Amino acid sequence: MARVKGGPTRARRRKRILDEAEGYYGARSRLHRTASQSVDKALQYAYADRKKRKREFRKLWIVRINAMTRELGLTYSAFMGMLAKRGVALNRKMLAKMAYEDDAWFKALVEELRSANAA
Repeated sequence: MARVKGGPTRARRRKRILDEAEGYYGARSRLHRTASQSVDKALQYAYADRKKRKREFRKLWIVRINAMTRELGLTYSAFMGMLAKRGVALNRKMLAKMAYEDDAWFKALVEELRSANAA
């Protein structure tokens, strides 16, 4: 049987890897083997960081809510407990947005929860 070297198929495959590695530093953008390793690792990081982004945003929202509730003399956990007890269905993202952008609304919510909790 004749030896098959790949020809255009192999060139296309290598070109795809080098195109994905465009902008990488040095040999990572020029040599196929190094570029292939770099692209593989970059894809691993991209996959993991899509998961990590969700965790980091949740942490940010909790920090923002906690900062605002502390200003108003509450802790984050007490505030979330009051919300759960009253059945308020606002997620952390919306609460953080209100605490960050519209503190008057957030203060009114806390006062409402306090008055309902005292009664």
